[in-house]
Amino acid sequence: MLKKLSSVLILALALGGQHFVVSSAFAQDTAAPAEAAPTEAAPVEAAPAEAPAPEAEAQTSDASTAIDAANESTAEKETAYGMGKLWHEGDAVTRSVLILMIIMSAATWYIAAIKLMVQSKLFSQATAARKVWDAKTLQEGVNNLKSDSAFRAVAEDGLRALKHHDGKLTDKIDLESWVSLSVQRGAAAITNDLQTGMAVLATVASTSPFVGLFGTVWGIYHALIAIAQSGQPSIDKVAGPVGEALIMTAIGLGVAVPAVFLYNWLVRRNKVASEYLNAFAADVHAYLIVGVNGSDK
Repeated sequence: MLKKLSSVLILALALGGQHFVVSSAFAQDTAAPAEAAPTEAAPVEAAPAEAPAPEAEAQTSDASTAIDAANESTAEKETAYGMGKLWHEGDAVTRSVLILMIIMSAATWYIAAIKLMVQSKLFSQATAARKVWDAKTLQEGVNNLKSDSAFRAVAEDGLRALKHHDGKLTDKIDLESWVSLSVQRGAAAITNDLQTGMAVLATVASTSPFVGLFGTVWGIYHALIAIAQSGQPSIDKVAGPVGEALIMTAIGLGVAVPAVFLYNWLVRRNKVASEYLNAFAADVHAYLIVGVNGSDK
């Protein structure tokens, strides 16, 4: 009897152990999908984070479009009140004033450049003319100067007057006066050439502000007409004509101020060049009358 009970108990324990193993395996198999589920669900959770990317791109595109539109609007505003508008919407009077001031400015700078080159050349010739008195005779010193030298022309006038004084009507004039007149006449001719174009600079300097003022008055006149046509003094109606007036004033001053400075500067340089030339002419006259020798005659 005890053996039977023991056998039944052992059998029961064996069956219970198998049931436990099977239950544990089943529990592990059941838990594995539960643990794997979050791993498989991870991409599903990451998807909402990637979803806003198209919206961000759309917002960036909208911002770029807005910036471009703002830049275009600014460019249009700048163009609406620039020199292009002044030229395209200006009438014949406005364009004529602009063209006249451009011509005056171009003439100013052209004459200034030419005069500077002529004066610089004359100053270099004055430096070379100092070496004339190192020669044995005046004729020899003159021959050492360049053919286009103004100082050589003055000296040759004096030498010519000295050689061709006798035997003509000029012999009724004493030699000293005749040589003096010849030398001074040659120096005066060169000095007059230095004054070429200076009248244009003076004219531009004195008249260009008034030309610009005329354009200003004309622009204000258009502003008053725009106010009368619109019936109300709004800023958008008068901004263009008033801008034309201010631009004309600025251009007139921009032409006049350089012309004034250049005129005064070039006049001073002409005076210095004339003093060099007159001093050389006086030296030539003194040499021909007082210190001339037989070879010079």
